[in-house]
Amino acid sequence: MNFQLSTYRTLSGITEVLEIPRKKETQWIIYQDNKPKFFVDFFDLESESNTMMNSLVLCAKKISRLGLKKKIKSEIKVLFLDPLPEEWLAYSM
Repeated sequence: MNFQLSTYRTLSGITEVLEIPRKKETQWIIYQDNKPKFFVDFFDLESESNTMMNSLVLCAKKISRLGLKKKIKSEIKVLFLDPLPEEWLAYSM
């Protein structure tokens, strides 16, 4: 899948963020050890972990983030990220 690597200047310095082009509210990139590791799409029900996340999100509250940032540059990256491991979600079901 194609992702966009964007570089931002923030109050805490320069930060690189992997983003999803044409992102939907139901799509997320999950990081592990400060590296992109998993891709979640709550409405892609072909993966069992996405189905489990879908049911969790239906019961969750919306969280907003506030911050200042200015985009410096962007480039396209091709990565193949796995869905979340089902055992990570087993405790909630």
